[in-house]
Amino acid sequence: MEVSRSIQHELSAEEMLEIILDYAAKISGENDLDTLLILMAEMGRELVRADRCTLWLVDHEKNRLWTKVAHGIDRIDMPADSGLAGYSIQTGKNVLVKDAYKDKRFNPAIDKKTNYRTRSVLCIPIRSFDQETIGVYQTIHKGPDWFSEKDAKKLSLAASYTGKSIQAAILHSELVETQREIIFKIGEVSESRSRETGQHVKRVAKYSRALAKLAGLPESEAQILELASPMHDIGKVAIPDHILKKPGKLTVEEYSIMQTHTTEGYNIFKSSTRRIFKAAAVIAYEHHEKWDGTGYPRGLKGEEIHLYARITAIADVFDALGSSRVYKKAWPLHQIVQFIDEGRGRHFDPNLANLFLDNLEIFMAIRKQYEDSF
Repeated sequence: MEVSRSIQHELSAEEMLEIILDYAAKISGENDLDTLLILMAEMGRELVRADRCTLWLVDHEKNRLWTKVAHGIDRIDMPADSGLAGYSIQTGKNVLVKDAYKDKRFNPAIDKKTNYRTRSVLCIPIRSFDQETIGVYQTIHKGPDWFSEKDAKKLSLAASYTGKSIQAAILHSELVETQREIIFKIGEVSESRSRETGQHVKRVAKYSRALAKLAGLPESEAQILELASPMHDIGKVAIPDHILKKPGKLTVEEYSIMQTHTTEGYNIFKSSTRRIFKAAAVIAYEHHEKWDGTGYPRGLKGEEIHLYARITAIADVFDALGSSRVYKKAWPLHQIVQFIDEGRGRHFDPNLANLFLDNLEIFMAIRKQYEDSF
C-alpha cells in the first residue's frame, strides 16, 4: 500500500528559505566544480526530502551525461538520451514519475550497478545564462513516498540558481586547466632541451603535490606546489646546448655554468607578484640546495631552504633516477630507495624523506600512471 507524501512533514517557507540561504553561503565563491556539484545535490535533496539527489551534467562533445554526485558511488556516465534524466535533457521538460519501473523511459542499469531500487523520480532541467540545457537535477525515493508538483517547484527554484553557478564554475575550471597546460608547457621547454620528457614534468608535479599533502600542507598550498614545481629547471633555457646535452662528464668549468640554471630560473620569475610564479622562483633557486649545507647556489642549510624546494628536490631526484634516457639507464627501485634513505639529513630533509619512503606506494602509482611512452 502506497502512502501519500501529504502525511509527511512538508518544509515550511521559513525552513525552505533557511536551507537555500545556508547553501547559498556555502556555494558563494566556490569555483571547484566537484565541490559545487556535491553542494548542489545536497541542497536539492534537502529541499524535496529525497532519499537521493544526483546532478547530471551534459558533455556535448561526447553526447553523454556524467555525474560525481550519485550518492554512494563513484563518477558514472551514460548516453545523453538515456533514462528519465536523458528524457528531461532532450526535451527540456520536467519529469515526475510515481513508479519508475512502470515507466518505459526509465533505465534500471544504474540501480543494478548500485544495488538500489528506485521508486518515485523527479527530474528538473538545469539551464545556463543563455537558456541552454546543461544538466538535470534528478531526485529519487526508494520508499512508498512520491514527489509532488510542489516538490517540482522547489527543485526548479534550486535549478534556476544552480545553472548560473555551474556555468561559472565550468568557465573557471577551463581557465585553470588552460593555465595548468601553459605552465606544463613552460616546464617542458626546459626539459626538452636537456633530453627530459613532458611526463617527467607531470610526474614531478604530482609527486610534489602528494608529498606536500603528506607533510600536512593545506590543499591550496599543495595546488600551488603542483603548478610551480614543473618549472624548477626553467633556468636551463640559458645553458648552452653543448653543456646541457653533453653525454659525458662535465668539466669543472662546465659544471659551474650548469649550476647557474638555478639563478637564471629565479631571475625569470623573481619580479612576479603571482603566487604560482613566486613559488616557482624559490623552487628554481633552491631545489639543488642540500639539508647539510653542501648544495648550491647559496649553500643554504636545513630549514633555511624553503619547504617547497625541499619537497621538489625529493620529487625531482626520485623521478630522475628512476627514468631511462638515451644517455642513461634507470636505476632499480631498491637502489633509488637506498639513495634517498642514505641522503636523509644530508641531501634531503629527513622528515620529508621519511614521509616519502613510508608512503612509497603512492609515488609508484603516480609513476605508473604517467609512464614514458618511448
